[in-house]
Amino acid sequence: MIEIDGSKFEGGGGILRVASALSAVTKKPCFIFNIRKKRSKPGLMPQHLLGIQALAKLCNGRLEGDFLGSEEIKFWPEEIKAKDLHIKIETAGSITLVLQTLIIPALFAPEPIKIVFNGGATDTFFSPTIDYFRYVFLKILGKMIPIQSENISRSIEIDIIKRGYYPEGGANVEVKICPSKLKNLNLLERGNLQKILIISGASEFLKNKKVAGRQIAGVREVLGKLKLPVEERIEYYQTQCPGSQICLIAEFENTIIGTDNLGKLGKRAEDVGKEAALKLLREQKTQACLDKHLADQILPFLALTKGKSEVFVSEITNHCKTNIWVIKKFIEGKFKMKETLISWTQ
Repeated sequence: MIEIDGSKFEGGGGILRVASALSAVTKKPCFIFNIRKKRSKPGLMPQHLLGIQALAKLCNGRLEGDFLGSEEIKFWPEEIKAKDLHIKIETAGSITLVLQTLIIPALFAPEPIKIVFNGGATDTFFSPTIDYFRYVFLKILGKMIPIQSENISRSIEIDIIKRGYYPEGGANVEVKICPSKLKNLNLLERGNLQKILIISGASEFLKNKKVAGRQIAGVREVLGKLKLPVEERIEYYQTQCPGSQICLIAEFENTIIGTDNLGKLGKRAEDVGKEAALKLLREQKTQACLDKHLADQILPFLALTKGKSEVFVSEITNHCKTNIWVIKKFIEGKFKMKETLISWTQ
């Protein structure tokens, strides 16, 4: 049984997600302890618990220690089976974080898998917004899938029936994942900028205050003078509680980078957009092919390919180092880091 100390490096929930997903794919049992030890509330939160319980169902696995607040689990995976998963999240737990646990093994299932989320949040703190997940992460992952390589929608479809924000959640999302073999990823040059897509959304509760439009106004304060090709999209949704989000997606010839941000009580909507735009400019200046958040998210997928992959990232974060440490526990191969170039060889 592979033992994983959840307090290592960044010491967050990412260790649990990557370790359990790779355990399911490799069929190597694992014991994870000190779960989320470096967080203010250690142990399993609802999205972590529901993620590993759904994963256990997906691979007919056995769990010990799967209860709220638990700081250790044991997981014995079996064969991954194609089945529908229905996940009910009573809180504003992050749907995208649960998906991070499930997508890896779902790609290795014998048949397509449908996942239905009732409750939870599409856009909440300390996790990717669902727009970033769809338009940045999934687009890059699409480059690793043969046949469907340039059209990820054929392999992973996300239907947002209802958005959910913190603190009430209440989202409804359906996801379909088709099994696919992964190929190497080599991203060393961006190519020319094609356009920047800005998606600014808010609850109908905030429509009279024009929050979505004001978030875009904040982006214009930063990007307006640069005369960049920009496409703007304003959206309002029926939700259980007020909330807003913005996502900036910079599409280049060879890659996509993105940033996002969330509205917060007492924070000007213009500042929400401005912060997202400033983050995008910082990423732009690095000339990297993957932004710092996507860098760590793509590593487990690289490790499940044969041959060599190379990606030029904007920053090698603690999350990157953590994921590399976890991956080495399950998969034989070699990661190399030189400045901000990460390579994988198996």
